[in-house]
Parts: sequence; C-alpha cells; structure tokens
Amino acid sequence: MDKIIFSNDPYGMNWLRDDYSYAEVQCPADLTYEVKNHQEGDLYFTEFTFTNQSSKPFFTNVDSIGIRFPLEDKYESSDVCIPYRCNTHLFCGGNVSYICALRMGGEAPHLGMVLTGGSLDCYSVERDLEKRSNDRGCFILHPSPMELNPKETARLTWVIFPHGGKEDFRKKAGELTRFIDVEANHYVLFPKETCEIRVTSSFEAQEIQIGDKKMQNIRDTCVYEFTAEECGEQVIPVRADGIHTWCRIYVQEPPLLLAEKRTLFISRNQQYQGKCKGLDGAYLIYDNEEKHLYYGRTNDDNAGRERVGMGLLIAKYLQRKDVPEDIRAELESSFKLYLKFVRRELVKCETGEVCNDFGMDNNYKRLYNFTWYSTLFAESYQLFGKKEDLCLAFRIMRAYYQREGDKFYPIEHPILLLNNALKKAGMEEERQQLIQYTRHHADYLLEKDVHYPGSEVNYEQSIVAPAVCVLLQAYILTQEEKYLEGGRRQLTVLEQFNGIQPDYHLYEVAIRHWDGFWFGKRKLYGDTFPHYWSALTGNAFALYAQITKDETYQKKAQDSFRGVLPLFFRDGTASCAYVYPHRVNGVRAEFYDPYANDQDWGLYFNLRYLSKL
Repeated sequence: MDKIIFSNDPYGMNWLRDDYSYAEVQCPADLTYEVKNHQEGDLYFTEFTFTNQSSKPFFTNVDSIGIRFPLEDKYESSDVCIPYRCNTHLFCGGNVSYICALRMGGEAPHLGMVLTGGSLDCYSVERDLEKRSNDRGCFILHPSPMELNPKETARLTWVIFPHGGKEDFRKKAGELTRFIDVEANHYVLFPKETCEIRVTSSFEAQEIQIGDKKMQNIRDTCVYEFTAEECGEQVIPVRADGIHTWCRIYVQEPPLLLAEKRTLFISRNQQYQGKCKGLDGAYLIYDNEEKHLYYGRTNDDNAGRERVGMGLLIAKYLQRKDVPEDIRAELESSFKLYLKFVRRELVKCETGEVCNDFGMDNNYKRLYNFTWYSTLFAESYQLFGKKEDLCLAFRIMRAYYQREGDKFYPIEHPILLLNNALKKAGMEEERQQLIQYTRHHADYLLEKDVHYPGSEVNYEQSIVAPAVCVLLQAYILTQEEKYLEGGRRQLTVLEQFNGIQPDYHLYEVAIRHWDGFWFGKRKLYGDTFPHYWSALTGNAFALYAQITKDETYQKKAQDSFRGVLPLFFRDGTASCAYVYPHRVNGVRAEFYDPYANDQDWGLYFNLRYLSKL
C-alpha cells in the first residue's frame, strides 16, 4: 500500500510519504512474517503475522521487531504544510495504541490509526539527517515483548480511518475496536495533590481495574482518584476484560520550590568567574555528567542568546515577597553581576542593539535576541524599580522594530510587560510608540494569516505561537476585534501541535523534534517531549483565557506549563530536553540530555503564570 487518500478530502492529500515503505517489517531471521492490507471505503486495514520457525521458544524484546509507519510529518513552506502535512501524535500504550495525525492547518479530514489486535510498547524514528530540523522522519512502531513457542504465530492488527479532530478521533476509535479512553485531570502533579483518572470503555466491561481499584460491569466512565506522594514517574496500569494500557503521571515539586533550588544552583554553579574577563558574570551551560561549566563557540552554546533564560528566572523569582532574606541576598548579588556582564558584553546600551555573543560579537544577526533582552531589562525594572533598566528595555525594543521586527515572529515578545511598566513609570510617549509598533506588527501578521514565513526551521510551533501571542496582546492593548479574530484563527493551527495521550511527556506538550541536537550534549535529533519552548503554547492559551474567560483554555494553559516541569530536578540541576523515542537512527534515546542549557525559560513561564493567578 503506497497511498492513503480519504474520499472527502478537498486537497486529495496522500498521508503516506513516498521515501519509506508503509508497513515494512524489520525482525530477526528466526521469525517469519506476513503482511496483509485491504481497504473498505475510507477504512484501511493492516494485519501482521509473526511465526517462530525455530525449534526453540523465541522471546522478543522491544528492539526485536520494528514496523515502519511513514506519515507526511515534514516541513517545507507553510503553504505546503497547512493543507498537505500533518502533526503526528503517537501513543504506544499496550493493547490501546494509536496514532492521531492532524493536518497542520487543522482542517478535516485527519488520519487516525487504532490497534485492533496485539500490543505496542514504544516507537523509534529514522531521519534523513541532511534535512536537519525540517523533517521529523519515519516512525517505527515496536510491538510489546512476547514469547512464541516453535511454529507459534502472533498477530498484530490495526485500522486506519478519517476523523474530524481530537474528540472525533476518540469516538471513531471506540466504534472501530474495543477501545479504552484514559484521561487524567493533570499529568504533572505536585505532592499531596489529587487527580481523577477517568477511564471510558467503548464496550460493557465485566471488570475494569485502575491501579489497585477494581470495578464490575462498567459501561460508562469510571473514576480513580490518584494522590501524588513520592516525586518521580508514576505509571498507573489500566485493564478492562483483558485489554491492558496505562496512564503515565509525573509527580514534581511545586514550581516555587523548584525555582528556589534552581536559582541557587545557577548562582553557585552556572555563573562564570574564571580566567576570561569577558565572560565574568555570564550564565553558562552546565554539564551534569562532568559537573562543570561549558562555553562553546557555536551559537546554541555560547554566552548569549537563550541563556538569558537563567537571568529571567532569577529576576522573576526575586520579585516574590516570600524569598528568604539570605537567599535573596545571594541571588541579587549574582543577578547584578549578570546584568553587568550583559551591559558590558552583549547589549549596546546607547543604541539598543543586542549582540549574539560576548565581546559585542554580532557576526550572526538574530532578532530573537532583541525581544529576549528587552524582557530581561523589563523584569529587572520590575525587580529593582530602576528607570534606566526600563529605558534600556524600550531602547532595545525600538532597535528591534527599526530592523523590521514588525515582519518577524518573535519567540517571547514582552508587549504587555513593557506597556504596563511604561505606564507605571509615566513614560507615556514611549508607551504610545510601543502601541504603534504593536499595531503595525499585528497588522502584518493578520495580512500574512497562516502563510507563515520560514525561520530557523521552515515551519514549527514556535512560528505559530508568536503570531498568536502578538495578536492577542495587540487585542488587549487596543480592544480591536480584528486582532482577537486573527489570534483565534491561528490558535486553531497552534493546537494541532499538542497531543491528547495519557502520558505526561505528550499531553498538551507541543511537537518539537530537533532541539536535542542543537542545544544538547548528545547532539541527537528526535522528538523532544518535553522541551521548554513547548510552553510558548501555554502562553498563547493563557492570553486567550485571560481575554475570553474560557476555563477550557485556562486548564490547557496550566497543563502546558506543567508539562515542561519534568526538565527540572530536585537537586537544582536541569536538562535542556528529553529525547523521547526509543531509538533515533538506531541510537538509543529515551533520556534527559546532560546539558543544562536554556530550559529555564520553562520555569520562568511557570512563575509568570502563577504571579497572575
């Protein structure tokens, strides 16, 4: 089978990519296999049989068998991606395994796959590395470990079908197989917090077991209350009449405690005070394996750029009234030393130009740097009340717009933060200028609509999220309905990146699949679930909830922000990304990268969100 095209698709999209073979099997020589495909209208059925041809029992592990499932999850221009490419959400959850693939523009029909027999344990990815960040690769599904006696055969079956979106996917899956839908209130919990795990079976189950709780003769939704106790990953098994799956939850320390430990670790371990005078005061990468600071000569491990997230986290944490005085003194000393470094080595204070690395090195021009360091000095103004910091924050913003920033999609744009600070300081002329900048910027985004320009990646979540956030901030500033309508339209596109799977790695965590290579020590491509920029979607959800009072988006924002917290550890260390697939191009993954690099933006967003509740 080389094509899957649904009959009512106005674009005639073939969901299968043409550079890998659908349902191609990799398995040991002692196992023979047969693949059968057939189609009934818009339903595509695939059956695999595996037979042990040896004279002894054969035990498989997750690496023994791989089945290719090539979908059009790749990134050309947005004009191609919106109608003809998909965001693929996979759940290898035992007997309840599925794929919910969503057309990137959000327009149905979408593609669903649900297992109808057998069990999947995990997935790997095979990528063409020459395409770098612009191709997520081919998915390789791994059946769960099994034991086959001589001549014994095992079967794995699934059905592929069209659906209208996430909720319709659940409904259709239940119509096509004995499906168990598992959903929790939250997938990242704090100690002593209780959540409900809701299990809905599409059939009348004689017995459902969730964790240690058994229920008889269940047709509707049953509920299990889980109370978070020990920190770490918690896997709650779910069974219904022999069908087995699970819910994966992470218990994490509360954000404020994480922030205290993390900021102290940064102050004590990630601030440079060594032989290089130019780096004095800089916050640098920390290698958690080798226990030392690291400065690299490539953009993503230098002393500027995303590393400003460490300074932002400290500034936001210090704005709290309940920081112990001894901790406050230590962190303020560290932060002031960092501000000296930034003013001396990164920002040309007279003009507002932000450089790419220390030594006023601006060989690589990057507009992201401007909005980030404007945010830094706006937060510093919130902390210390020094007008010179606010003036510099505005000067940086002015320099950003002088460089055609109104045609750019900035990751994290402090429009409201800066507006409120300027208003508080009585800088009305500058505030009106900011509003004009914002109008021009938002009008350009409205004109472009979903025809997003390529950036450092051709098309990605962190191009769409900035468009939504600028438009919604423009609405809050101006109350002009066109900005809200534009933001709402692009919010639909943004939501396609986020999953519904009952796993803290995946639920409301945006698809990103290259950050481990660019920012990590292992330099491994592959899905990063989570990566801290996933919380950019949380920022968009939070703004939309602020405007509309829609509690659904308030919860989605909360789940998005919580979703990045597993990147932070109880000893104050952190990781820039979790590389989620079982293997990537044959290399073992499923690990937190050893570099603490730029993930502190995620905790900063959490503190910022909490401060507004």
